[in-house]
Amino acid sequence: MRHRLLAQGQADDQPSASTKGSAKPQDDFVLEKSIFNNIFEKDIQRVFMYKKAERLAKAIHLIAPAFAEAPSLRNRIDAIAVGLVDAAILPPSAARTALSRELLTLSSVLAIARTGSLLSPMNADLISKETHFLLQEVAAYEEPRLALDDVPSLSDIAKSAVKQRPAPAAVSEPRREAERPQPVKVAEVSKGHLKDRRESILSFIGSKEAASIKDIARMVRGVSEKTVQRELATLVSEGVLAKKGERRWSLYSVI
Repeated sequence: MRHRLLAQGQADDQPSASTKGSAKPQDDFVLEKSIFNNIFEKDIQRVFMYKKAERLAKAIHLIAPAFAEAPSLRNRIDAIAVGLVDAAILPPSAARTALSRELLTLSSVLAIARTGSLLSPMNADLISKETHFLLQEVAAYEEPRLALDDVPSLSDIAKSAVKQRPAPAAVSEPRREAERPQPVKVAEVSKGHLKDRRESILSFIGSKEAASIKDIARMVRGVSEKTVQRELATLVSEGVLAKKGERRWSLYSVI
């Protein structure tokens, strides 16, 4: 009879068929926003340990009638069941110490009950196993390094960036001009200034070992790539430039 106490208690704990449809589940109560934020400080691992402590407390309550012949142990194990739940809602550092103390005490009480044949080996092993698992969870727990604060919206980020942006210092026009990066000095030419255009092309190619059509067209402003290509062909035919390669891959160098 004593061996069947835990199984019978678990059966009595299940809702009947007539109330199953109307009963409201409470398993997610600890995940209510106010409780999750204020009690568990948005730490889901603490919620997990709390639920395991609660489940272990339920199991202890189911085996409590087996201690009817040992009132002192019955009172102690009842106190442990309540103590586990109380410890699991403490702040992390205090919860770790309190849970470890209650679990170690529970392990000793179970050993005494098994020795005195108050509990069956099956029930004692079941509770001991759950106790050991929760003790491992408590020992491995680490407080999160970052708080899970609410994610700011894009508008909040934009407002914060505007507030933190330093006001631009007043700078005089001559100083602004001096601080402005100076571009590579390549003459801006037009189609009508053939001489200046050729000098610009030769000056640019001369500053490098070799240059492609695209490089030259990019630096000589105001003319198309085809115009630059015609000028290069003329300079090659006049013996001023040397050409290596064909079409887009052509490279030009000063002779």
